[in-house]
Amino acid sequence: MTTLLRTAGELHARTRAGRRAVVMTMGALHEGHATLIRTARGIAGPDGEVVVTVFVNPLQFGQGEDLDRYPRTLEADLKIAEEAGADAVFAPAVDEVYPGGEPQVRVSAGPMGERLEGTSRPGHFDGVLTVVAKLLHLTRPDVALYGQKDAQQLALIRRMARDLNFGVEIVGVPTVREEDGLALSSRNRYLSPKERRTALALSQALFAGRDRHAAQEALRARAREVPATRARAEALSAIGESRAAADAHAVAKAVPGAAAAIRAASRLVLDEAARLDPPLELDYLALIDPSDFTEIEDDFTGEAVLAVAARVGATRLIDNIPLTFGAAS
Repeated sequence: MTTLLRTAGELHARTRAGRRAVVMTMGALHEGHATLIRTARGIAGPDGEVVVTVFVNPLQFGQGEDLDRYPRTLEADLKIAEEAGADAVFAPAVDEVYPGGEPQVRVSAGPMGERLEGTSRPGHFDGVLTVVAKLLHLTRPDVALYGQKDAQQLALIRRMARDLNFGVEIVGVPTVREEDGLALSSRNRYLSPKERRTALALSQALFAGRDRHAAQEALRARAREVPATRARAEALSAIGESRAAADAHAVAKAVPGAAAAIRAASRLVLDEAARLDPPLELDYLALIDPSDFTEIEDDFTGEAVLAVAARVGATRLIDNIPLTFGAAS
């Protein structure tokens, strides 16, 4: 039976044996949250404890955003949390988290928090990091889990935990998608059927970029494998492999480069969606280094994130996928 807790005192009074794993949410739980909770259950183990926080944080909503209409479904949230394996749901009131009103001292997200989502939503990540810091102190976990769908948020939480020595393990859990590819989000419920069809362009654009990336990486690998020396190429010409080498090297080095071509493939899908009814209004498309959320160059190697944000009707949605760039040929 999952226990509902309203105050930090109730939470602190619980007997702890093993590890405590915390999943932070703003409620309106769905399968994506359930996946986080199940993952937390596996990490905590049978002797540990899984705590789910449900708190709609006013600090991270800007002027004109959907704080008042953000769904609040605590009874349903309790059921989902229990079925997924949570031991407790911590659902504090605003004055429990901010007892003196809005805090005068807050956590600053710094330069990384001013890019992409931070540009579109000034101050958003300051509010996110402030409440995450508060909830980490209130729940005192050994490990905290966050979804990779909010990639910039996850990167900033990891940076905060490292820079400010929180002593908490931060775990990212892959994005959960619906059958049609749309990333699960509490805001999906705002979409009309026609708006949802348009919204599919977000994931479709990411998949188009991913496919282009996979093709380029395969060509680069081929270019590295096929000998480029003239003697070897001539020896293989009887079976046509010299042509394969030439094609692979040519395509792997073609302009636009890897990053630019991936952006172009994704942009094509988004441009088509902008002509739909209702149209998709693009906020940003970015291929970034997750360590600082700056755009990568064509010679980049390592882990990257292809991210998109757009508005369909009155609903703003975000999505991303991770990509790995191998060594340049």
